[in-house]
Amino acid sequence: MIYEPSAAESPAAIRSLVLPKLEQDLVPIVQLGHPVLRRPALPYEGQLQADELQALIGLMRRVMHDAPGVGLAAPQIGIPLRLAVLEDAYAPDPEAAEIRERTPLEFFTIINPRYEPEGTQTAAFYEGCLSFEGYQGVVERYRSVRMDYEDEHGQAQQRSFSGWPARIVQHETDHLNGIVYVDKAFSRSLSSNAEYPRWAAEDIEAARRTLGF
Repeated sequence: MIYEPSAAESPAAIRSLVLPKLEQDLVPIVQLGHPVLRRPALPYEGQLQADELQALIGLMRRVMHDAPGVGLAAPQIGIPLRLAVLEDAYAPDPEAAEIRERTPLEFFTIINPRYEPEGTQTAAFYEGCLSFEGYQGVVERYRSVRMDYEDEHGQAQQRSFSGWPARIVQHETDHLNGIVYVDKAFSRSLSSNAEYPRWAAEDIEAARRTLGF
């Protein structure tokens, strides 16, 4: 079934989008320009049966790992629901990890999330997106956030995140609000993956000086 914004809001329409995907081991990640990425996703209110929800979460985790990435929102596979999966198990260079405050983030699911900044500090680093393949851009985000969400069992949760995990949380929650990272990126920082190794330092100072952002 093709996603049509005006026709994808009823529970029956949601299930008709989801169920065919659950028959596949992997599904494509939709790319920038697809309308599902530009509309606020619908609140999850039990549109799927419990086993269907678990199967969707499993599918999203497989797609995220296959990409590979550290987060995936349901709209990125064409499902307009406020649901995302997150996991960062990569082992970056220790110096870069320290500067970027990148720490491991165990796998978890967020449903109907919302975040608020904790404090006023921000941090700016390059990031990319599985729905905008081939590019990286510098985004300034809150250094620390508090997120309220429901887990995959429908239980209300509240957690605080700082450093790189806070960046992942903000990036994926933004997807559920129809926002892609390029909306917030410094446009002069945008770099193709072929050129990005020039700027893949621990911080962004060389890129800022040279590219003028």
